Amino acid sequence: MTNGSAPFPSAADGASPYERLGIAPDASFDDVQAARKDRLSAVGDDPQARAQVETAYDAVLMERLRERQQGKVSSAAVTASKREELKPAAAGRTPSRPSLPAMPALPQLSGVKLSRPSLSLPTLVLAENRERWFPLIAGGLVILLLLVAPAGSAEVLLALATGVTVVNLQRRNGRLLGAVGWSFALLCVGLLLGGGLLQLLDPSLPLGLPLDPEQVQSLPAMLLLLWGALMIT
Repeated sequence: MTNGSAPFPSAADGASPYERLGIAPDASFDDVQAARKDRLSAVGDDPQARAQVETAYDAVLMERLRERQQGKVSSAAVTASKREELKPAAAGRTPSRPSLPAMPALPQLSGVKLSRPSLSLPTLVLAENRERWFPLIAGGLVILLLLVAPAGSAEVLLALATGVTVVNLQRRNGRLLGAVGWSFALLCVGLLLGGGLLQLLDPSLPLGLPLDPEQVQSLPAMLLLLWGALMIT
């Protein structure tokens, strides 16, 4: 026996083979094998101690064999059979999937009511202060340029007149989309009126000013844009 190792219990001590191996009577065959190896490693090269380990191991095996021949079921066999019954159940069980984090609940929108955009006629009120003199000066200059400018500049002047109306309506109402919408509507109506005016005028009728058809058609649109910039609110 090696120095520093615990004394191995011998048969003279009255210990059973199970106690000499350090296992319980219901230990499985694998436990018996493992205990034998542990004991042999513990006693080292001591031949007497190793012989006692082998004797205890053989005694355990002989007792198990004798119990089987006598038809007795040992507690070790019962434990082993229970383990065998649990193995198929564990093998056939579907591995559980890792639980996923729960999705956050969406906020309830039942109490929220979406208001539909409503179209209403504008209020006609004459502008005051800066909202009055700005379109008068800017619109008057654009109309004057239309009358004296060369032919072909009507489209540019219409764009300037529309921009003046958009700026003034946005200042009065504070709504850019509304200002753009009403300015575009006034422009379309004015161009339609100008087209009708061209159909009514006789080309041979002297107008007193050398105006081409584009200038004649643009004049009602500019006057209508100036009126909208002063009155719509």
